[in-house]
Amino acid sequence: MAAEWLQPFLDYLAKERRYSAYTVRNYRQAFEDFHRWLRESGRGETGLARLGPRDLRDFVIEAQRRYNRRTLHNHVSGLRTFFRYWLQRGRLTRSPLAGVPLPKVERMLPKFLTETQTTALLNGPMKLLESESIDAFTAWRDRLVLELLYGGGLRVSELVALDYGAVDFEGGAARVMGKGRKERICPLGRVAMAVLEKFRAEFARAPGPRAPVVVTAQHRRMPVRAVQLLVKRYLALADLPMDLSPHKLRHSYATHLLNSGADLRAVQELLGHASLATTQIYTHTSVARLKEIHAKAHPRA
Repeated sequence: MAAEWLQPFLDYLAKERRYSAYTVRNYRQAFEDFHRWLRESGRGETGLARLGPRDLRDFVIEAQRRYNRRTLHNHVSGLRTFFRYWLQRGRLTRSPLAGVPLPKVERMLPKFLTETQTTALLNGPMKLLESESIDAFTAWRDRLVLELLYGGGLRVSELVALDYGAVDFEGGAARVMGKGRKERICPLGRVAMAVLEKFRAEFARAPGPRAPVVVTAQHRRMPVRAVQLLVKRYLALADLPMDLSPHKLRHSYATHLLNSGADLRAVQELLGHASLATTQIYTHTSVARLKEIHAKAHPRA
């Protein structure tokens, strides 16, 4: 029963909506968790078409014991999309989630590095090279990873998918494929471009148009997990919090731009956000920073 409801929905997400494999996996997990609860609660024989708001309220109440509020919201969001899909195709006459309340989620400000912390992180590969702790290829490759994440505000998935043919070396920008297969142009910055040109000239084996920019020691495309571990290594070297992820360099990129006076809509376009509301969360971080400066400097603060 589950497969006949789930698989067409997943195919729709992947093939028509062009969601990433990571997003499709999250939707799958949300449905599988819900279906498991249906079986364990004795509602498995009821059938999805017969479920009502009372059933979904019970699910939300029980799920709060297992998940934090943000995870619960993500799961329910996936289920809303699932039910909407089958409503549009006539297999459901109503969404059983209609009117079901959810616990409020505190809006979390994105974590980011200060400019000083960012500099310390980016300097890590050259420090290890100077101490002969790593070889030249690894040092320049690692520096390239960090500079592109911060200089271009790239997602890790965008970074590892980047080929030389997508880089405009004269214009200093890259064409990347973001979420929902939406393409955008990302200026990479003077420093990142200089590192990229050096790496291409001295370390790349065959930098043709389809060759990956970021590679392993075996010159294969670098996987996402390897980038995550790489960043952790340099966080430790710079004595920075280990709970920071590569995505926090993207947060830092956005925050530093706004702190320096960049237009919010321009930052939205640079990040590839579909909604301005997603970008606006960084303004709260900027305002918090301004309040901190005010509190320290103003005589009546």
